[in-house]
Amino acid sequence: MTDFLRNYLGGAWGQTAQAESAQANVLRDPVTGQALVATGGQAEGLHAGYEFARTNGRTALQAMTYGQRAAMLAEVAKVLLANRDSYYEISLANSGTTQADSAVDIEGAAFTLNYFARAGAALGDARVLLDGAAAVLSKDQLFQSQHVLTPVRGLALFINAFNFPAWGLWEKAAPALLSGVPVVIKPATVTAWLTHRMVADVIASGVLPPGALSIVCGSSAGLLDALGHFDVLSFTGSADTAAQIRSHAAIVRHSVRANIEADSLNSSILGEDAAPGSPAFDLYVKEIVREMTTKSGQRCTAVRRALVPERYYEAVADAVSAKLAQVTVGNPRNAEVRMGSLVSREQFDSVQAGIATLATQAKVIHDGRTQQLVDADPDVSACVAPVLLGIRDADTASVVHDHEVFGPVSTLLGYRDSAHAIALAHRGLGSLVTSLFSADEAWLADTSVALAGSHGRVHAVTPEVAKSQTGHGNVMPASTHGGPGRAGGGEELGGLRSLGFYHRRAALQGSAATLQHLGATSTQWDY
Repeated sequence: MTDFLRNYLGGAWGQTAQAESAQANVLRDPVTGQALVATGGQAEGLHAGYEFARTNGRTALQAMTYGQRAAMLAEVAKVLLANRDSYYEISLANSGTTQADSAVDIEGAAFTLNYFARAGAALGDARVLLDGAAAVLSKDQLFQSQHVLTPVRGLALFINAFNFPAWGLWEKAAPALLSGVPVVIKPATVTAWLTHRMVADVIASGVLPPGALSIVCGSSAGLLDALGHFDVLSFTGSADTAAQIRSHAAIVRHSVRANIEADSLNSSILGEDAAPGSPAFDLYVKEIVREMTTKSGQRCTAVRRALVPERYYEAVADAVSAKLAQVTVGNPRNAEVRMGSLVSREQFDSVQAGIATLATQAKVIHDGRTQQLVDADPDVSACVAPVLLGIRDADTASVVHDHEVFGPVSTLLGYRDSAHAIALAHRGLGSLVTSLFSADEAWLADTSVALAGSHGRVHAVTPEVAKSQTGHGNVMPASTHGGPGRAGGGEELGGLRSLGFYHRRAALQGSAATLQHLGATSTQWDY
């Protein structure tokens, strides 16, 4: 019998025998096809488990100060770092990732936890956050209004995507737990093993109070039905699933606050000044290749549309293709392999179909699928080598601006001038991130502002910051992550700004003397 990933609800792990009899999904190594672990069907006891989190978990967390909860996050990070060798083994086996790509997920999780531990420590002994200064409501200035933020009186349900089983949990859980809100995590089934192991290690450590952290693996049936009026929901996944979530009764009738991150056709723009041979040109080419190959292109922030001046189209195509040809793809257990596999054969089929869809309007410039895989059977593994497509006349193309292929795939597009490049970027109808590469700082500043309205983040790179820039696709906890329109309209991270999602704002009205008493237990929400 394959090892079973049990649910953790109500402060207890589910029964193994009962769960194993209802196995619904077997998680497999995406390179070898070997069975690894299994998850069950619909979870039992969701309503009771949620109520335990709202009462026991929330009460214990909100009895602490922000500083105490920040220290708790630092202890969680220590638990993860102490067990990270096992996490790398699970990531390799379940996600098919190389050591470097696993680090993006695993080390990124610990880094984010430590970031919020440091940021939260600055809030000290406060239990209430003051939002701005008091407003005077009377002529004699005695009657005033003070806006405050207090933690929500419910739980936070996280429904996560398959690509970041470690970071995807903790980038949401860190600000939630710092806010004093208990967490229920539903990881994507196909890569749930790593999330489950991390949760199990943290639970075993005793760092968090009972009910502060729960996990449901397997079916998502009933998850939203059990949500109440004061709960919050954060979802990362497809736009189709996001639409179903938005129409659910918990959202529509109970006013459950929802944060959505969905599809994103991110772009990267090469400035007109960045001619072939220039430092900015070389940086752009390097970044496109990195974005196509990191985690096999399975990042929500990866560059899907590479926008370049028409006169540089061939030069960029040749330079990117030359670098992609050097990328070895296959079994990440082989030291020669630079890029591992997709997470499953299902994802493999989806990427192949997506490439075929793009190819109806785009030309295949570099087709890595013709190269031989290293230590991997192409009939079994989910390995797909990078594919670069191209469309000289981007105005005539529609599919590339509407269809995201979630894998090592990008499409090169030519633009006439700066206004044209900006218009093409906007055709993504809302994206998580766009990046700009140029030595013209005035152009970078102006273009950044022009693109901000349709992007959650604009990443501008000059040769001066070549070594210090954090990367187009890397999500840093100090910067907001999310995007408008097609990208879901959500927002996460951004330092202490992220605490706003897990708090309710209220106006406290009273005498100046009364409001002054808030100072003993409060601090300014200085994000």
